[in-house]
Amino acid sequence: MLATLVYDIRNSRYLNITGRCTLRCQFCPKQQGSQQVRQYQLALDKQPKAAEIIAQLGQVSEYDEYVFCGFGEPTLNLSTLLEVAHTIKQRGGRVRLNTDGLANHFHRRNVLPELAACVDALSISLNAQDEGLYQQHCQPKLAGSWQALLTFIKLAPHYIAKVQVSAIEGLDGVDMAACRQLVEHSGCEFKHRYLDIVG
Repeated sequence: MLATLVYDIRNSRYLNITGRCTLRCQFCPKQQGSQQVRQYQLALDKQPKAAEIIAQLGQVSEYDEYVFCGFGEPTLNLSTLLEVAHTIKQRGGRVRLNTDGLANHFHRRNVLPELAACVDALSISLNAQDEGLYQQHCQPKLAGSWQALLTFIKLAPHYIAKVQVSAIEGLDGVDMAACRQLVEHSGCEFKHRYLDIVG
């Protein structure tokens, strides 16, 4: 079966550029044995190169935006992300990145300046108001991920104009009001999401 590298939800084209992730979120379909989002099978057997994605972009005028969001953390395939995003911008398109906010932690440098050159909007997953719940629900692979995420959330608006940070209603113990307060205090917009509703 051919890997699904691009898929459409409403009037946006989503780009699936890696199956790797820095988290093992217990609410992620992947952790529950599913490789599917809506009708799309998103399992990848390798990280695609930029040329493979660019070949499937289509006409940018037909889409409201292109969203880097698949079955992994897009910033783990950073070179492909940047090349594809720059191509979309050169063609007049709009780019959004869905991320777990651990890119700087993973790459051990601030990648926000590189993202700012080709990304219009960030959607960052917070998913908890404190470290204990974050560990419980998201199970990060890297030590220090909670603090790294908070730092990324505070840094992001200095580089990218539109930054949304989300939490999911329906996760045990998650206080949506506390999440909202944390996000807005960091200068970002809060996005209230609901468990099992994707896209």
